[in-house]
Amino acid sequence: MVVRECLECDEKIVGRSDKKFCSDYCRNSYNNKIDKDSKNLIRNINNRLKKNYKVLTELNTTGKTKIIRRKLIEKGFDFQLFTSIYTTKTENTYFYVYDQGYLVLDNDMLLLIKRD
Repeated sequence: MVVRECLECDEKIVGRSDKKFCSDYCRNSYNNKIDKDSKNLIRNINNRLKKNYKVLTELNTTGKTKIIRRKLIEKGFDFQLFTSIYTTKTENTYFYVYDQGYLVLDNDMLLLIKRD
């Protein structure tokens, strides 16, 4: 008879031959440790996307607003994070954070828009 040990706590396992953990607690603890780094990365990116979305929503109250780039920077907007890009037939490129977007204009101006 082969004695198996829990992958998390090294306690003896009783039960099915393919069982890897002595309890649900150990199974959850083990899996949480494995996924910890990727979950933190995803959580941090999602939090930054939410902040970008909040900034765009606060500044674009009418659905279409011209604003100077500095205003977004002052509120902590991260121009490297967005959820999609849309390029029009006239080669204008809109950057979106969910349904809130912006178009870079001349003279450090941006056009904030909300997609329907």
